[in-house]
Amino acid sequence: MRRLTFLLRPGWLALAAVVAGFAFMCFTVLAPWQLGKNTRTSERNGLLEQSINADAVPIDSLIVGTGPTPQDEWRKVVATGTYVPDSDLLVRLRSVEDAPAYEVLTPIRFGDGQTMLVNRGYVRPVQGTDAPPIPAAPAGEVTLQGRIRMSEGTVVGKEPINEAGAKQVYFIDSGQIGLFIGTDLVNGYLQLDEDQPGGLGTIPLPQLDAGPYLSYGLQWLAFGIMAPLGLAYFVRAELRERRKARDATAAAAAPPEEAPATPAPEPEPTVTTPTEPEVQTPSDDFQLPARKGLLKKSKAPDAPLSESQAKLADRYGRNR
Repeated sequence: MRRLTFLLRPGWLALAAVVAGFAFMCFTVLAPWQLGKNTRTSERNGLLEQSINADAVPIDSLIVGTGPTPQDEWRKVVATGTYVPDSDLLVRLRSVEDAPAYEVLTPIRFGDGQTMLVNRGYVRPVQGTDAPPIPAAPAGEVTLQGRIRMSEGTVVGKEPINEAGAKQVYFIDSGQIGLFIGTDLVNGYLQLDEDQPGGLGTIPLPQLDAGPYLSYGLQWLAFGIMAPLGLAYFVRAELRERRKARDATAAAAAPPEEAPATPAPEPEPTVTTPTEPEVQTPSDDFQLPARKGLLKKSKAPDAPLSESQAKLADRYGRNR
């Protein structure tokens, strides 16, 4: 426990709090947000695939009671009714084909008295964000073909407004818009297909692509796992450095150890090589005394020779 007391310092506490908060956000907010978008996109693509080859059905069969259900979204329907005059609304801050746009909503009243919003399409803004004049919807009874869409919901602070002489909203939500215009509307709305009475710029259908939401969600999960692992790695590295510093301090404070005495090397055994005895030849043994005698005789001066000895010496060449 004493090794981990440095974690109680303010710097380490702050780092641990940041890591814990980041991991918490990854697991509870960021990853579920992306994974939820992936789930909704997959469900939408499934409904779109079912509706592509399906025949259009009368809208009356879908708006009975509480109105269409989420499983009815994107279904092709046929509706007959009359546009409510002078009741157009603009949906702000839209983008169609990567360009700013206003979507135009106009209520339609069916024969049974129910009223539903119709998304007639889009118009482009002029002079910055100013909305252009909106062509009026045709009068009289019309037959429309389109797709059922569900209400988008609302966000607090994004309330409907009146601007530049037009009613404008931020979301297509039948409950909020019904209160704004004072009309009881059927849940959801009808999005027109191409070349329909009162139609404007056709809003294209979404691409059948799951998008990057699944990979984004998995990345946030990975980040949430890696952040605590990274903190654990730094804690381990700090402990290792502290251990090295403690060992170095202890080594510097310890008295130096005496070196062990080196034993003297043992003397190498001397090997005596036997010498051969000197061999004396008989000639040497024989001549040595004579030589010794000659040497002794050379030390004394020679005695003078007699006349007979001198003759003999001359005869045998002694003095040569």
